[in-house]
Amino acid sequence: MTIYGATSADAPKFDQAAHDYDAVLIMSFGGPDGPDDVVPFLENVTRGRGIPRERLAEVGEHYYQFGGVSPINEQNLALIAALEAELKEHGPDLPIYYGNRNWHPYIEDTLRQMRDDGVKRAITFVTSAISSYSGCRQYREDLIEASEAVEGAPVLDKLRTFYNHPGFIEPVIEHTQEALEQFAPDVRDSVRLVFTAHSVPLGMAKNSDYEAQLHEASRLVAQGVGRDSYSLVYQSRSGPPQMPWLEPDICDYLREIKASEGIENVVMVPIGFISDHMEVLFDLDTEAMAVAEEIGMKLVRVATVGTHPKFISMIRELILERMTENPVRRALGNCGPNHDICPLDCCLKGSRPKVHAEANS
Repeated sequence: MTIYGATSADAPKFDQAAHDYDAVLIMSFGGPDGPDDVVPFLENVTRGRGIPRERLAEVGEHYYQFGGVSPINEQNLALIAALEAELKEHGPDLPIYYGNRNWHPYIEDTLRQMRDDGVKRAITFVTSAISSYSGCRQYREDLIEASEAVEGAPVLDKLRTFYNHPGFIEPVIEHTQEALEQFAPDVRDSVRLVFTAHSVPLGMAKNSDYEAQLHEASRLVAQGVGRDSYSLVYQSRSGPPQMPWLEPDICDYLREIKASEGIENVVMVPIGFISDHMEVLFDLDTEAMAVAEEIGMKLVRVATVGTHPKFISMIRELILERMTENPVRRALGNCGPNHDICPLDCCLKGSRPKVHAEANS
């Protein structure tokens, strides 16, 4: 059985064995640390995809509006600090390493450091709650490539996707309730609840459980705040107009519901993201908020889980799952826990993923 996924069509989806680990690896997308890093970073992300220079320049402007620094880097360091404290207090007291796909510290360099430090086997947490090519399989592919490049690299296991884990859903419910309370009691029941996630090409969506998991996570949160209905929309799409992507776009949707239904109050939940990185701060807090102001709509954006104590505790719980024989795997709703051994055909690419961004992170 490979550490990165199934080796045969009839392989089990769950690893019921107890494993010993020397370390935890946090793996994320990466982002520029300053203005001089923006173009090289975007070239890393888009290498081999034939993305026009004008599109890179357009995305680069998003970063320059924030000083050329991606917020994802600081947010990942905050997550690591919170997890270190959690593991020291409650165990297992394991060292934590940090590696990225597209910027420093690169995952290959991190694996080399882990090897040099004597790490033989590590458990990997990827900063994505939802299954998709760019949110799961591509991370596994990068781990394989990096491991092959580093002689003596440690064995790596990947934690399961946690879209319906109470440690993810409950903090989102708390934050959504806080957002709803920013509206007067007499209008609160009429506030439109809108969930948003990174758009992906339809070909990619069809080869994963991306849409189904997003709908289930949204349903669970809506249920948690006492709502029977919700809308799921998308954001951050890029690519040629002739290529179909998941729709509707958040900005188009806001204009439509204001024009056709007269909706004036909206709570926007970034269910597809775990931290306030660029696609939240720019695509939602900047672009979507500008649309809301233009059309006279009150739009409140729900905070991402970030370093919420329940979320950090969830990561520890997921680690303990892989250290326990026949573990209990907690999950809300009727879908059950997601697999921790990815099938051969799991999250196939289908189409090119998005140009930039801290996709699904």
